[in-house]
Order: sequence, then structure tokens, then C-alpha cells
Amino acid sequence: MLISFSRATALAVVLLPCLATAAPLSLEAALQLAARRSETARAARAGVLSATQAAQAAAQLPDPVLRVGIDNLPATGPDRFHTARESMTMKRIGISQEWLSADKRAARQAAADASVGRERVQAQVAAAETRLQTALAYLDAFYAGETLKLAALTEHHAHEELEASRARLSSAAGSSQEVLAMASARGVSEDDAAEIRQQQNAARVALERWVGLQHDDELMPVGELPVPAEEAYVAGHATVAALQRDVDVARQAAALTASNRKPNWTWELAYGQRTGHSDMVSMGVSIPLPVAPGERQDRDTAAKLALVEKAEADLAEAIRAAGAEYRVLASDAERLQQRIERYGAGVVVPAGQRTAATTAAYRSNQASLAALFEARHAEVQAQRKLLALQRDLARTRIQLAFRPLAAEVAQ
Repeated sequence: MLISFSRATALAVVLLPCLATAAPLSLEAALQLAARRSETARAARAGVLSATQAAQAAAQLPDPVLRVGIDNLPATGPDRFHTARESMTMKRIGISQEWLSADKRAARQAAADASVGRERVQAQVAAAETRLQTALAYLDAFYAGETLKLAALTEHHAHEELEASRARLSSAAGSSQEVLAMASARGVSEDDAAEIRQQQNAARVALERWVGLQHDDELMPVGELPVPAEEAYVAGHATVAALQRDVDVARQAAALTASNRKPNWTWELAYGQRTGHSDMVSMGVSIPLPVAPGERQDRDTAAKLALVEKAEADLAEAIRAAGAEYRVLASDAERLQQRIERYGAGVVVPAGQRTAATTAAYRSNQASLAALFEARHAEVQAQRKLLALQRDLARTRIQLAFRPLAAEVAQ
């Protein structure tokens, strides 16, 4: 499918700064790209347009009905099928109009407006989901790149230490066991780096699915994200906002069904022409008679009211679930932050100090090459564990920041 000129122009405007300066892709730029190319959001906007167009006709009266016919046309005898010989034969033309009361038209308009509100929230839900998934894909791609840097560092260390062990063996200062151990360590580090590259490629493909372009350059780090309070999170939660509009739609549908207990009247006016005799005018009104409203109209209303109760129950359950979800995410974020601080001070810093001490000892021939490799490897593994904790914290904060809808939608 060809992209329209306006959408292509908007896409170029977003990409121009990045292309002009060759700057790394930022999270904000990725979100803008995803918002402009999201087909889900476009489908939701089409739903809003459809509901809006339908709402504009909701309160209008039905179209009038043109009635044309011939009354009392002879079917037998010498005058059969003649329209001008029988005095009772009359050519008739008329018009009828079904009349809806002002209250019923207002109820129809209110139901249509509620449907428009629901479609607008669905559009906001689609946009919010696009932003959330784009942010998570961006985060995975960024941290895959950062993990690859550490894996490449381990691979570089293993290569250096293998060359050093070979040099020691050639000078009779080392052993073949040391060389074999370093060779094995390099193979493990190369395989580990290859696995991380595979994960990075999958993460970049997932990001490309949202932003629409392949970006092989380094991604910018994710900055601090505002975390809403629990009340704002619950009120703006996508499920809660959507179910709130479902409650509105159900209530208006019940009110509209209740108004059907009063039937619609139909007015009719007709003009009849008779050959050789006086023309006639007919007027009338048709009034449906609800002979058993308790068995028909009232049951329809009761069915709609039951749907209102169902929607309200679903909304109450969604509010509880959203509140529990917020507390879990907030608790996870707090504990991850504590773990990061504790792990950095208690593991990463000592690991770096151990590497420095082992390097100094190795240079003074007081530590083996295997000990140096082990210290370096332990430091990198500690840094990778710290990076994984930072990634988990960032994912948690992104969910807290991007799951709620805009404030004006939640109202």
C-alpha cells in the first residue's frame, strides 16, 4: 500500500533531524514515528469518524413516505379496470410521516453521543498501546546493545589472555593446560557474544516493526520518566477508561429502550381524485397499541438494565485490577531501585577493585593468568547483572508512565 503524501511528509519531518545530524535515535523520536505510522490508531480514528457521522443523524425524524394508489377499482363487469367510469374509483396520492417525540429524539442523540465517546476512548487506547509497545521495544533494543558491549569486552579479554598464555608457553613460563583453558574461555565468550548479537537483532527487528525503519546506530539512553500517582494511574488506565464509556453506552441504551414504551405516531395526509365527482382529502393518524407492555417493552428495558449492571460490575473489577497492578509495579520499581544501589555498592565496586588488585598482582608475577581472567570475567558478569536490573527497572517505569491515557480522556 502506498503511503499518502501527507503521511510521507510528516514522516520526513520527524526523520530529518536524525538524518541531518546522524544523531542516535531517541525514545521521543521513536514514539513520534510509531504514532504516525500506526495502522491500529488509524483504524480507531476511522471508528470515531463513523460514530460521529452516525450521531449527526441520530435525532432526525424518519424520512416521510409517499403513498400512491387507486382505490375501489372495478375488477369485474363491463367497467373492470376502468378508472373513470365508477364513481367510487379514486386516484390517490398522499404522504405519511412517523413522528418521534422530543424526548425520544433526545434519548437517541444521547445514545449516539455515548457511542462517539466510546470510539474516541478506543482511539486513545490504541495510541497509548502503540506508545507503550514502542517504548518497550526501544528499551529492549537499547539494553541489548549495552549488553553486547559487555559481551564484546569479555571476548576481547579472552583473546588478550589467550595470546598472553601462548606467549608464556613459548617462553616456557606457562603450560599447555593454561593455553587450553584460555582457548576454551575464548570460545565460550565468542558464543556468548554471538547469542547477544542474535538477541539484539531480534530486538531491533521488533523496534523496526513500530518505527518503520531499520536503525543500526546506537540508541540514546532512556531518561527519567514521570510516574503518576495511583489515583491518576487507575483513572487513566486503558481498560478502566474503556469500560467507563461502556457503562455510559449501556445506560443511554437502556434509557432509549425505556422510551419505546411510548409508541411512535404516524400522521398521514392524502388527496383523492374522482372523474366527474368531487375530489376528496383524507387525513389520519396511526397509533400502535401496546397491548402487553409488561411482556414486551418492559422486558426489553429490563434486559438493557441488566447490561448496565454487567458493565458497572466489569468497571468495578477493572478498577480493582488497575489499582493492584499499580501497587505491584510501584513496589517492583522501589525494590529494583534498592537492589541496584545495593548491588552496585556491594558487588560491582568490589569486583572492579578485585580486578585492579589482580591485574597489579599479575604484573608483578604474584597472580596467574587464570586468576586475572577470572577477576575480569567476574567484574563483567557483575556489570551485566547490574545492567539487567536497570533494564527491569526501566521496563517497570515505562509501564507506569505509558499505560495511563491522557488526563482529559480519563475524565
